[in-house]
Amino acid sequence: MEIGPLPVETHPTPADVQFLEDRLHEYNDAQTGITDGRLLALFIRDEQHTIQAGLAGWTWGGCCYIRYLWVHADLRGQGYGTHLMQAAEQEAAARGCHQVLLDTHSFQASAFYQKLGYEVFAVLDEYPRHHQNYYLRKRLP
Repeated sequence: MEIGPLPVETHPTPADVQFLEDRLHEYNDAQTGITDGRLLALFIRDEQHTIQAGLAGWTWGGCCYIRYLWVHADLRGQGYGTHLMQAAEQEAAARGCHQVLLDTHSFQASAFYQKLGYEVFAVLDEYPRHHQNYYLRKRLP
């Protein structure tokens, strides 16, 4: 197979991205022997079933990773984010996880996570430019 110029896809199909994720999961499972990976998602919906807040991530090998947490602007500061995080931590513990990991930008929610007991263990400057990316962890009992 010859490799020529590669087209940049700015809108790949979800199926193509899922294909890559599946191959990486297969590789990781084969290399580590840890095959307990599972998705984790929680949603708060209104009466019309429209998502008003949600959390998504996964558990694998005794760790939980929170990839996304979002609360509609009208609902922020009312406990929805805390409720989602606590529910995710409970599920992670039930799945045998000993820690929860996540990252957030300086303009997002680092103080929120720290109030919930998360500790910053690394900071990446200039991601994005003029900001930082914080990496946080909370050990579960």
